[in-house]
Amino acid sequence: MHDRADFLAGQYFDIRLEVHAPQNGSEAIGLPLDEAFTFTIAKGDGEAKPVTEFFGIEEAELEKWNFTWYEDLFARDAKKPSVVDVAAKAYRRLALYEPGEYTATLHYNNGSATTANWFVRDLAEERKAKNIILFIGDGMTTNMITAARLIAHKTINGKYQSLMQMDKFPVLGHQMTHSIDSFITDSANSASALYTGHKSSVNCLGVYADSSKDPFDDPKVETIAEIFHRLTGGHVGIVSTAYIADATPAALTAHTRARSEYGAVVDSFLNGITNYTWTKWDGPDVLFGGGAEQFYSPELGGETYQEKDYYAEFAKKDYNVLWNRTALLAAPSDERALGIFTVSNMAKWLDRNVYRSNLNQSLHPSGDESPALDQPGLKEMTLKAIDILQARSGDKGFFLMSEAASIDKMMHVLDYDRALGELLELDDTIKATVQKLNETGCLKETLILVTADHGHGFDVMGSVDTTYLMAQNTDRKKRDAVGTYQNSGLSQYINTGNLTYTDSNFPSNWDPRYTLFQGLMADPDRRETWSVRKDGPREPAVELEEDSEDFYANPEDGEGGILLNGTLPVENDQGVHSLTDVPVFAMGPCQEKFMGVFNSIDIFFSMAECFGLARGTPS
Repeated sequence: MHDRADFLAGQYFDIRLEVHAPQNGSEAIGLPLDEAFTFTIAKGDGEAKPVTEFFGIEEAELEKWNFTWYEDLFARDAKKPSVVDVAAKAYRRLALYEPGEYTATLHYNNGSATTANWFVRDLAEERKAKNIILFIGDGMTTNMITAARLIAHKTINGKYQSLMQMDKFPVLGHQMTHSIDSFITDSANSASALYTGHKSSVNCLGVYADSSKDPFDDPKVETIAEIFHRLTGGHVGIVSTAYIADATPAALTAHTRARSEYGAVVDSFLNGITNYTWTKWDGPDVLFGGGAEQFYSPELGGETYQEKDYYAEFAKKDYNVLWNRTALLAAPSDERALGIFTVSNMAKWLDRNVYRSNLNQSLHPSGDESPALDQPGLKEMTLKAIDILQARSGDKGFFLMSEAASIDKMMHVLDYDRALGELLELDDTIKATVQKLNETGCLKETLILVTADHGHGFDVMGSVDTTYLMAQNTDRKKRDAVGTYQNSGLSQYINTGNLTYTDSNFPSNWDPRYTLFQGLMADPDRRETWSVRKDGPREPAVELEEDSEDFYANPEDGEGGILLNGTLPVENDQGVHSLTDVPVFAMGPCQEKFMGVFNSIDIFFSMAECFGLARGTPS
């Protein structure tokens, strides 16, 4: 546990202690590795006690290992790593119950000490919401919401004639997304902050990163889903348009510093943590998404944990296994359901609804390599999840996380049209959810949150006359196609075309002559036409020489467009996350807790308080 860590009273966590002895480099001080270090904890101004006495536990086993790292880029280029010897101990599944300040001190090297200040928040145990639905627009920013509104909602004389569902929420706040050791976060540790109330490092799921070689022994922190289920028996649903072992859904149950341990993530959904004593977990009521390659048998090419068939493993625990939209809509609401609808990430809204021939690019979840032509969308998965959770949870209530994952994934590959389509699908899902909860009488007892885990440096600066751009012969002349200020004009996505949608707001024309002059702050080399890619998701940069890790603008992408040099290191083939704060929309019980600007961990603590999960004594 690091300095300035905040805790929910009664939340389980591990402690990892490490003493380092650098053998070379600028941090080497010539002392031998101290294996006799000690650790004390004091509550407030009270007496500091050995950790074993403070928690009433046995002394942990001493562990030793070493690791290497590069102090800077010069050391990396010279291939001169620093070697560090480590002495360590780990104390597992502990909890602090009394609110207030704690001082934790590691004593080592004959008088040296490192102190961490911890704080257990004083939160009421009274439950105020029966249910919480957390929508995550992965990578979604205010600028993206503004762009999505522009292309899907009509304006007259500068005034919108309709609003997005998010716009109608009574509370809007913003959260800061920095990670523990980097001001730019990834989806793993940012999701972990939302779910645990603890900051972590890039690639970490529900743990603080240690320096051992084992990706599964890092100190864990209990998640909102685990605490809610342990203390109340409440039911849990997990929905994503990503492969389901991806970081945002994974962080609800997995505890590893390597988000790429996909097979183990899938096992954690079903069985929880099995390598250490931890929170009892017997699986969510609902698990919907893509990523079939982590489920079907290795005989079919599956990449599964311990080479098991996870469709069979889930079926053994009485899950109804679903492979397509038709089966999803017909599924009973009184049974637990596993819905895996494609290999890898699910098809994008634009390809499921407008450019449907691209569905041939998705593979069937059975592993038979046929196309996955009958995939549900986020709205259908979320509404079915609510049906199941309402039917099965009774008075215990439920927690549902629903993620629009490909806002982020399409922003990464600079496919702005598909990203905005995913965002509009999220908003349509929120609208349908509010309507459904209202119809079933559950709206007033359900807290609905809409936020992101991080952002991208995206914005719209004007318009592009794509016909004029393609008619020019030089890049410098093509730039005249960009219209700014008064030359930006009005949105042609909603004022032209004949696409229509029942009670939903999407563009009536995805391929107008005048498009958005839009982009990111950090890019690979690419060629821009600012027109929709009709043949499937974009691939902006490729290696011209295989395995070179040197990416150039893809010659097959954006033909006839403007060639733009990237700003990222050449091994990057897509865009990256940015520093921006991200919005938080709230409706329902405890909505007032999400006003203003706050840290990402505060979302966890506010949800926990709304569920009444703090415990002053062991439960």
